[in-house]
Amino acid sequence: MKKNRIDKSPLKLLDVVALLKDIPEEKLVKGQVGTVVEELDEAVYEIEFANKQGETLVNLALSSEDLMLLHFETEIIT
Repeated sequence: MKKNRIDKSPLKLLDVVALLKDIPEEKLVKGQVGTVVEELDEAVYEIEFANKQGETLVNLALSSEDLMLLHFETEIIT
């Protein structure tokens, strides 16, 4: 069976994620979309948040507990 984020499987480089909490000091809001650009430690990732033009707004180290993996296609789990 393929694991999903509920199973706490690790994120991979270039996975697209959504933020699960506001981070007002960085002007980020819950639901903000970012990309995994580096694994820093077990369950800690550097996430790049960018604007619509692809310009980096902020790179931030976040725990996997603060992130939700986004899916663009339906996965068939057997």
